[in-house]
Amino acid sequence: MAKHLLRTISLLYLLFLLAIPVGLVAWRTFGDGVGPFIEALSSQPALHALRVTLVVAVWAVVLNTVFGVGAAVLLVRHTFPGKRLFNALIDLPLAVSPVVVGLALILVYGSFAPVGGWLENLGVQVIFSTPGMVLATVFVSLPLVVRAVAPVLQELGEDQELAAYTLGAGRWRTFLRITVPGIRWALGYGIVLCLARALGEYGAVAVVSGRLVGQTQTLTLYVEERFQNFDQPAAFAAATLLAFLAIVTLLLTKLLRPKD
Repeated sequence: MAKHLLRTISLLYLLFLLAIPVGLVAWRTFGDGVGPFIEALSSQPALHALRVTLVVAVWAVVLNTVFGVGAAVLLVRHTFPGKRLFNALIDLPLAVSPVVVGLALILVYGSFAPVGGWLENLGVQVIFSTPGMVLATVFVSLPLVVRAVAPVLQELGEDQELAAYTLGAGRWRTFLRITVPGIRWALGYGIVLCLARALGEYGAVAVVSGRLVGQTQTLTLYVEERFQNFDQPAAFAAATLLAFLAIVTLLLTKLLRPKD
């Protein structure tokens, strides 16, 4: 009896919190057929917002993958002063509001900040441009690759790597031939999670982008801007596309997660 009650409560919770709202968005999107959906996403502002979203997400995934693998190896394979602090700092983006992240980046990389002013003198604008959006997205998705790879790396142990060293393999050859194949599924899982987080980021990007239509507007910002301007077909079409990308990401995470 208790099991059925808990199951019913859980299903109702998910139904009213997730299924019905997302279903209503899809229903409003395709209420007049597929034509308006394709037309809305074919407009120049929508295509530009999608392009900016993909550029920012790809850069964030690449940077977080390189950092995530390096940080995981550092945490699991090495001991150094401040290791616990470093480990705690990696989880900081999970506790800090994305809006606070955006504000902090403005204080460091804004035009009137020392670092930001110095970079602008060199011709590099960070805030209200793509680099600032990439930094914000990297920050909010920072822990995902690390936390996916580190447990698997610890589970693998060092035996195979030490054996490779004794046979004359260098560090990079051992890393590419032994370590990477051992963590490939966890790495793929972390990359997919990072990509999903990057595609759906709103708060930090909204602060550092300036929301410039046709310049620094991502797909999430495009949804808000279109909805506030009473262009509901475009807003619902972009929101449905984001939901579709989230569902695809969810399926990929299920496929990449090892059964054991």
